[in-house]
Amino acid sequence: MADMITGWRWLNEPTTWTAEGDTLVITTDPDTDFWRTTHYGFVRDTGHILGTDVDGDWELTATFEGDYREQYDQAGIAIRVDERNWIKSGIELVDGRQQISAVVTREFSDWSVVPVDSPRAVTIKAERTGDTVTISYGLDGAEPATMLRLAYLPPDRTATAGVMAASPTGKGFAATFTGIDLTPRG
Repeated sequence: MADMITGWRWLNEPTTWTAEGDTLVITTDPDTDFWRTTHYGFVRDTGHILGTDVDGDWELTATFEGDYREQYDQAGIAIRVDERNWIKSGIELVDGRQQISAVVTREFSDWSVVPVDSPRAVTIKAERTGDTVTISYGLDGAEPATMLRLAYLPPDRTATAGVMAASPTGKGFAATFTGIDLTPRG
C-alpha cells in the first residue's frame, strides 16, 4: 500500500501517521472535522485527508478500523472537489455507538447514519459515474454490498479521493487503513 499512496498528498496532515507495507495508521489531531453550516452554524475544514486527484469515473475502496473513543471520532473515505463540494463516509462514534455515516456537502452539509454493532473493521466503496457517487459498505470482511447513499458530485470536475479521519470533540485516536484501492473505470 505504501506504493499505492506514493504521490498522494495530505489535506491537513496529522501530527502523527505511518505507512508501512499495506497499512496506513493515522492518529487524528484534536479539534478536526469537515462540516459546513447545517444545524451547528459553523464551518470546519480541518479533518485529515490523504488522497490523490482523479478525473472521470473511478472506484475507491478502503478497509479500516479505529480506536473510537470520543463523540464524533470518525474514519473512512473522502471525495473532495473543493471546500464546498465533498463527501465523507465511514464510521462515526455517536452517543457511544458506532454508526456507518455519510456526509454530503453541496454548500451545506447533510448527514445520515446507520447504527452497527461495533464491527472490527469496515470496508467502504465509493463509485463515481458521471455526476453520481454510490457509496456502499461491508462489515468485518464482507464485500461492500449494502448501499448507503447515492449522491450528486459536480461532473467533469477533478476530485481528490482518498481516506480521512477526524476528532471533532476528542483528544485524537488511531485509525488503521488497509486495502486502499483507487481504480479508474470506463
